Amino acid sequence: MNPLDDLPSPVRRSPIVDQTSAVMTVDELAAYLRVHPSTVYKLLKRKGLPGFRVGSDWRFSVPIIDEWIKEKAAKVTSREKQ
Repeated sequence: MNPLDDLPSPVRRSPIVDQTSAVMTVDELAAYLRVHPSTVYKLLKRKGLPGFRVGSDWRFSVPIIDEWIKEKAAKVTSREKQ
């Protein structure tokens, strides 16, 4: 299964996100998470989001973001069980 199949259509069509390089920009990640880009920047400022810089721009690895989402979901689920 290709991890890009789950991306929103604007992200899948991006020339940056292709089969060989599953890396997203802030705007692509915002669309993927269905949040405003300012929310992505807030999470970065709090060091709560895994990303890396290319010059002055942020980039995000799709597999790492997917793992981050799973970790966050697991924490919420474990809190609900308590």
